[in-house]
Amino acid sequence: MILKKLQLFLGMFATSILFSIAIPASACTTVLVGKKASTDGSTIIARNEDSQTAWTKRFVVHPHTDNGQTNYVSKGNQFSITLPTIQQRYTATPDWTNKDGTFGEDGINENNVAMSGTESATSNKKAIKADPFIKNGISEDAMLDTVLPFIKSAREGVSRLGQIINEKGAAEPEGIIFSDKNDIWYFEIGAGHQWAAVRIPDNKYAVIPNQLMIGKLNLKDSQNFLASSRIVSFVKTHQLNGYQDGTINFAAAFGTNDKTDAQYNRPRVWDGQRYLTPSKKQSITQKHFSMLMTPDHKISISTVGKVLSLHFNGTKYDSTGKWVNHYRPINVPTNMESHIIQFRQNVPDKISGIQWLAMASPDTSVYIPFYTDINNTPSQYQIGTDSYDNQSAYWTYKLTKTLVNPYYNEFVKKYVRPAQQNVNNALQTNLEESDQKVRSINDSTLLTNFLTQENQQNADLAQKVFNNLNKTLIDQSTAKTPIYQNPNL
Repeated sequence: MILKKLQLFLGMFATSILFSIAIPASACTTVLVGKKASTDGSTIIARNEDSQTAWTKRFVVHPHTDNGQTNYVSKGNQFSITLPTIQQRYTATPDWTNKDGTFGEDGINENNVAMSGTESATSNKKAIKADPFIKNGISEDAMLDTVLPFIKSAREGVSRLGQIINEKGAAEPEGIIFSDKNDIWYFEIGAGHQWAAVRIPDNKYAVIPNQLMIGKLNLKDSQNFLASSRIVSFVKTHQLNGYQDGTINFAAAFGTNDKTDAQYNRPRVWDGQRYLTPSKKQSITQKHFSMLMTPDHKISISTVGKVLSLHFNGTKYDSTGKWVNHYRPINVPTNMESHIIQFRQNVPDKISGIQWLAMASPDTSVYIPFYTDINNTPSQYQIGTDSYDNQSAYWTYKLTKTLVNPYYNEFVKKYVRPAQQNVNNALQTNLEESDQKVRSINDSTLLTNFLTQENQQNADLAQKVFNNLNKTLIDQSTAKTPIYQNPNL
């Protein structure tokens, strides 16, 4: 019986992976929430990292080092740079192999500055011809490791990345997020040496697909807008779109808004905005959406997680129904990890930053709150490859998604949502209790050890519940196996 169940599961798993590869790779969705738009005054940045259907992501912490200047060379495209003497401690979620680069993606450093990168984008042909991307310029695989350990504020992140692009060039169009306790900055690369960044207003949120979204730049307001030098004259000289009376619209000048965006990008903005601002009636076929929006209600961590799990739920466009593969949803089979980075206001600085991680699909996984003043990460987040195993965090949650797919509507409602709720309740209780205990720990080494241990316990708690959930899903899937036999025999 066990062997037959395993054979059935492996067949379902292979089928799920096969049908998943139709979704384009190297794509993500970003959500940004200003501190006055959040329920508790936190700054919140979040992103689904989407690329492959079976690709383990890990959660690691890089220690503080003071080894002198080092020469960094990317394995992705041989981008090289001399790094500063002191490297801060920082967390990251790299790929399981670094053969094509590390792809650290997201993390928090010891100065409570966060970075998430990247949101892949597309630049128009005219802009690229005017300033081509640089083959050995900075790209996604190297971005976190060469920027996050060396900045002390979100704005400083913009400055450092901008200076690197000015000097070395960029290899591809991207969107990058920086945040700290006070500010969120969104940074976009439009061409080889052309970039712009906007500070997200405290009372606004943004849902960003794989499309350049920064609009009109008010470069006289350097508190809220930054850009590459002479970008206005560059756009005017090369007769790019978006120039008017000495100002430019960055997305119009460098981005696209075509049929691909109509199917692949704009529908995700519509879905996120209809969820967070249902009072604003919009059409999924609109050609333009505002990047910055005011929510109808303050936004919580849980709400952000729900946005990153959307697949046009409750609409006729639901990708689990008749409209499958028509409009690209936020939640897709290529979700590898989803992160929500929160900086809390009314707690000690050592625990202000929380890196919430959901491995595989956030729709069927769970966001675990990880402290980042740590000396190690949970053991199950340090293992796993592109082949299934029964120990790593990634494959535990990927297995849940795979088992749910054939019977999505029934299994999610009956089994997954109750398991998620139970884990979320337990994790929230643990977080509140840990926060209180921290206030009585004065020794920094003891504090780091305590936070490291708390992370491991929370990871174990969640994985135990989902391992049991997976056993139930295998049993229930097996019970649904159709049996054909002649009743007369």
